Amino acid sequence: MRQLLALFLKATVSASLLYFALKGVNWGVIAERLNRVDAMWLAAIIVAANLQVFLVACRWRQIADQCGVQISLATASRYNFIAAFFNQTLLSTVGGDAARIWLMARQAGWKNSAYSVLLDRVIGVAALALVVLVSLPWTLELVRNPIGRVALLLIGVGSMCGFIAFLALGVFRRPWLDRWWPALHLASAAAIALRLLGSKRNGSAVVALSMLIHLLTVIVAWGAAKALAVPFELMQALLLIPPVVLIAAIPISIAGWGVRESAMMTAFAYAGLAETDGLIVSVLYGAAMFLTGAVGGAVWIANRTARPS
Repeated sequence: MRQLLALFLKATVSASLLYFALKGVNWGVIAERLNRVDAMWLAAIIVAANLQVFLVACRWRQIADQCGVQISLATASRYNFIAAFFNQTLLSTVGGDAARIWLMARQAGWKNSAYSVLLDRVIGVAALALVVLVSLPWTLELVRNPIGRVALLLIGVGSMCGFIAFLALGVFRRPWLDRWWPALHLASAAAIALRLLGSKRNGSAVVALSMLIHLLTVIVAWGAAKALAVPFELMQALLLIPPVVLIAAIPISIAGWGVRESAMMTAFAYAGLAETDGLIVSVLYGAAMFLTGAVGGAVWIANRTARPS
């Protein structure tokens, strides 16, 4: 019952935000952009989105190894594409992360599987927050609006502080806190994260892969703008897309729909760009993710009869 309620609330958030985003748009501009869609750019962003799923699988494999789970790259990739299907295509209460845990648990156990997926998610968000923070001097030059500047600071600093607090659980463990099982498992996962980030080989690989993954996110959004002939420069995308994606990562909607569009329109407006262009770029970006999830659906169907490798 709680799962159905959570799904209903997320769907309500997505629908409400999309309604308000679409309410005041210039439909003439949107029709003009759609009539000029460049098929080559569209194909390119779909390829980039699929490559991103593969790179996430590479990172997850490195993290899983630190959690004591041995998984082949082919299996990690297969599971990650299936997760993309649950994340982007199905209005599911399961979710991509839960799907990855369930698939891996069959061969590696629930605890280690859950730790690996949790750390993959936390490290990915932390790396994105780091990108936002490092880019702040240039982003604040682009975004002159005082509210936008404060929002950028809160998003970047708040996310990074959350990651530091998470890591602190692995250092400053308290017996009374360990009696609460969620805190116990979070502390254990934090300790693994500290070992991972302290490892020269695995830590460097995870950080490098995270940066490549986020760069591909920017490229997909920028490529969507190019496909629609939207005036959106690559440097603008490098500065504006990471905070938008960081906001969309908050799990309050279906696959980020609605939240992403609202954040993208706001970011475009703060940067002096057309809000309608921000909306249509976000929608095409979401469509590329949706199609990537559809590829994952085909992988899932094939996986149902395949044995784990």
